[in-house]
Amino acid sequence: MEQPKGPFCQSCGMPMEKPEDFGLNADGFRNNDYCHYCLKDGCFTEPHITMDQMIDKVAGMAGEMNMSEGQAMEMAKGFIPRLKRWR
Repeated sequence: MEQPKGPFCQSCGMPMEKPEDFGLNADGFRNNDYCHYCLKDGCFTEPHITMDQMIDKVAGMAGEMNMSEGQAMEMAKGFIPRLKRWR
């Protein structure tokens, strides 16, 4: 499987390739660490989500990533814990 180009959201691992992929800080300026799904107006959209819940959420998107749920789970377990939000 080809590694997507970065940068990646430091919460969910989504590649952020276009300006609209990036989340926004409270001042309305782009945040370079988090995607628009995870960060809005400077706040996490799911502030109480645990790392294990995020792994399950990302693995649940297996179809969108063109892989089986098992493959997606293994990828998420290896990738998510290394992201800034979860270290």
